Amino acid sequence: MKILIVDDEEMIRTVLREYVEFEGGEADEACDGMEAVRMCRETTYDAILMDIMMPKLDGFSAVKEIRKFSETPVIMLSARAEEYDKLFGFEIGSDDYVTKPFSPKEVMARIHAVIRRSKAKMSSGEIYEFEGLKIDVTGRNVYVDGEKIELTPKEYELLFYFVQNEGVALTRERLLSKVWGYDFYGDDRTVDTHVKMLRGNLKEYRKFIVTLRGLGYKFET
Repeated sequence: MKILIVDDEEMIRTVLREYVEFEGGEADEACDGMEAVRMCRETTYDAILMDIMMPKLDGFSAVKEIRKFSETPVIMLSARAEEYDKLFGFEIGSDDYVTKPFSPKEVMARIHAVIRRSKAKMSSGEIYEFEGLKIDVTGRNVYVDGEKIELTPKEYELLFYFVQNEGVALTRERLLSKVWGYDFYGDDRTVDTHVKMLRGNLKEYRKFIVTLRGLGYKFET
């Protein structure tokens, strides 16, 4: 397990590094977003802990840059608990969000969870087509009326799970456990937020994701 810890507070980096090393892992440190992007280009990590408020380049901007060339799981760290920040973090491709002050043990649990999820392999050799919506599982590409659209890794996993379970009523709890993992530290709003973003990207084919009032969702064509 190799982790990149990005935070401008040395004490936080030190505490997190000690916990990673205690569990037998390795940890590199960066004190700003620019350094983090550079290190991610040079080294492969299993997960990244990314603070938001940093000098030179903030955490959100750093994640945007990293997502251009890597799908390494990212856990955002922030003293700001506003819902907007969390939603924006998910929109740009982060996998989890932890609010300061936090328990290092909880952070480690989240690290293990995102690493397990990232290593779960998708089935290969499948292509789904629903009218003008095409989902290429092998290439992890999605097309709307022939035009390739960009989805975050989590949006893709959610869409793939929907099409795998076409016609099945899926509760929010089931989606959390299957797409995010049983040990994901989130709530139903996490599912609703990602469904909203996914629907926006699917344009007119958003109609395939049907809301089941008081229950969850169903992919229905």
